[in-house]
Amino acid sequence: MRYAVVIEKSENGYGAYVPDLPGCIALGETVSETEKLIKEAIEFHLEGLREEGGPIPEALSLAEYVEV
Repeated sequence: MRYAVVIEKSENGYGAYVPDLPGCIALGETVSETEKLIKEAIEFHLEGLREEGGPIPEALSLAEYVEV
């Protein structure tokens, strides 16, 4: 499964979230660390959903850069 991830810069580092997995977030000091942590967060989130017998959300969100 491939989910879109949004990474945003903050005053203290970076935050990431997954639009298709509400509540799935990660915080890191660098982009690289944040990417690693959000991947782990997605795996953990999906594992929890499977254990609870809940549905696994489809990856529906898309990300694209628009040049202006």
